[in-house]
Amino acid sequence: MKRIGILTSGGDAPGMNAAIRAVVRKALYEGMEVYGVNYGFAGLVAGDIRKLTRRDVGDMIQRGGTFLYSARYPQFATEEGQLKGIEQLKRFGIEGLVVIGGDGSYRGAYALTKHGFPCVGIPGTIDNDIPGTDYTIGFDTSINTVLDALDRIRDTATSHVRTFVIEVMGRDAGDIALWTGVASGAEQIIIPEKGFDITEVADNIREGRERGKKHSIIVLAEGVMDGNEFAQKLDAIDNFHVRVSVLGHVQRGGSPSARDRVLASRFGAKAVDVLKDGQGGVCLGLRNEEIVVSGIIDTLDNMTHTPNMELLKLNEEISN
Repeated sequence: MKRIGILTSGGDAPGMNAAIRAVVRKALYEGMEVYGVNYGFAGLVAGDIRKLTRRDVGDMIQRGGTFLYSARYPQFATEEGQLKGIEQLKRFGIEGLVVIGGDGSYRGAYALTKHGFPCVGIPGTIDNDIPGTDYTIGFDTSINTVLDALDRIRDTATSHVRTFVIEVMGRDAGDIALWTGVASGAEQIIIPEKGFDITEVADNIREGRERGKKHSIIVLAEGVMDGNEFAQKLDAIDNFHVRVSVLGHVQRGGSPSARDRVLASRFGAKAVDVLKDGQGGVCLGLRNEEIVVSGIIDTLDNMTHTPNMELLKLNEEISN
């Protein structure tokens, strides 16, 4: 394989640029050409493709976001859209494609794989919800961003003797809430993977106040419900002086952490090795700190992401 393409799709994540950089530099080292696809699968179908050089990825390892941009493109779920994308890849002489992103991006790579086009998926999403890997690119940076915000909110929560509901991202996965809840010493963590009883939440707040606690921090994963809706349910039980902070897209931005930069670089270099060896239809993952290669169809069809529920149990035991 002499010419490969690379695109980023779905939500951006810190470390994507580091992964692109690694793919380009490693491919050039191996004597291959690399073409970047702008705006994900939308740019692929439109033929928005350009050759990348060492210079294009210089000074990129520390930048958040993705310099190849990203876009939603539901039409790629259709066979017509997929075949148009393959036509563009063939027009540019691209023989294999690296796809960096989350679940939707993997689905796009899965579709191309079924049409016989070699693809390698790299897990890049702050949600950490991709099956087949312990961690995704962007997760570490995101939870540190959230943790910084939680530490600041705790100061004002104590000053005003209030209950704060902090809504964090994660779509249908509770990883961000779990990790930041434990790390910040949150009194309660609410995630979609485990049901909750609002009366028990209220009872825990009351018990804390009886022991003299001046505040209560509840970390709520967005996949459970809206933060304001959750606060209304609490207010219906008692006056807990609830305030809501929705951290939103700030969780996606910022310079990637050292861990995300290293992980992205490892994934990017490995993706080139995989394509160079003639493999396609696979995705990369990190398991027990080792990079693993799995069939993308098998991963999506037969594996599921499960958060570390031991963290929830730990928090229940030590938070109060």
